[in-house]
Amino acid sequence: MPAATYDLVDMSAVSTPVVTERSNTPVGQHILVVDDTDFARRSAGILIERGLKRPVRFADNGRSALEDITLCPPCAVVTDLQMPDMDGIELVEAIRKSYPHIPVVLMTAYGSAEVAMQALRVGAASYVGKGDLARMLVDTLTQVMGANAGHQKRRKIVGCQTSKRTEFTFDNDPELINPLLGMVQEDLIDFKIGDETTRTRISVAIQESLANALYHGNLECSSDLRQEDERVFYRLASERRRQAPYRYRKIHLHTSMTPHQARFVITDEGPGFDVSSLDKPFDPEDLLRIGGRGMLLIRTFMDEVSHNATGNQITLVKNA
Repeated sequence: MPAATYDLVDMSAVSTPVVTERSNTPVGQHILVVDDTDFARRSAGILIERGLKRPVRFADNGRSALEDITLCPPCAVVTDLQMPDMDGIELVEAIRKSYPHIPVVLMTAYGSAEVAMQALRVGAASYVGKGDLARMLVDTLTQVMGANAGHQKRRKIVGCQTSKRTEFTFDNDPELINPLLGMVQEDLIDFKIGDETTRTRISVAIQESLANALYHGNLECSSDLRQEDERVFYRLASERRRQAPYRYRKIHLHTSMTPHQARFVITDEGPGFDVSSLDKPFDPEDLLRIGGRGMLLIRTFMDEVSHNATGNQITLVKNA
C-alpha cells in the first residue's frame, strides 16, 4: 500500500513555527488540530493560521484532545483518523456526546475511506483528504463553522410553533447561502430537530445542495474543472453570473418543519442531469475525490434524498 501523500506547505520555508503547541488561546476562538504526526499537525496549523487568522492548539491523540477540549473548548476540531490510544472515530463519538456544539472535520489519508465514512456516520461534520489539505482545509472549515454559527446564537430559544413552511427565491449569489442557513438553523432549533451536531450536518447537506444548484445547475459549471485547478472553475462561474441565460436563473428553496420532520426542496432553473447516474453505489474512495464528496455528504447526513426526473430538483428529509 503506498504511503499517504501530503499536499501541504513547504516547511523548509518556515524558519520558526507559526503556531505554538499548547499555547494560551481565547476560549471558543481557536481550532484544535489532532494528529500523532508532528509534521501533519504543524502543517495543518499553519494553513489554519494563515487562511482563517485563528489561533491553533494541538493534541497528538484523541485522549489528549479531549483533555484539551475540557480545559479550553475550541470552535472546531480537525483530527486525523488513525492515531494511538484513542483514534479519530472514538474522538468523534466522544465529542458528539459531551460537546455536540463543536464541529469535527476529519483528515483522511490513502486507504482510510471506509473508516472515514464510519466517522461521518457517528458525527463528523465533514472531511478533507490529506492530499488536498492546502487546497481544501480552510474552505471546509469555513463551511462547517458557517453552518454551525447560526444555532450557536439561539441555543436557548424554544419555539412554540406546530409547523412552518417557508419559500425562498434568490439569485446565483454564493454570499446568500450562509445567511440562509442561519435562518434554517433557527427553525431547526425551534422545532427541536436533532442535537447540535445533527443540525450542523443538516446545514452542510443543504449547503452542498445549494452549491450544486448554483454552480452545476444554473451556471452549468462542470466539476471536472475543479480537478486540475479550482480557480478555473470559479472564474467561469463568476463570468456566467453576468451572462445570459445563466444570470436570469433563480434558485428556489422550500422548507417544511414539524416537531417530527424537516423537509427541504431545492430547485434550480438549469437543464438538469441524468439522475440514473446516481443509481450506482457510492465508492468509499469518493471521499478522497472532489467531485464525489458533495452527494456523499448529503446522503450520509440526511435520512431521505431524492431527485425529480429531470435532475434539477432535490428533496432532503431529516426525521426528528
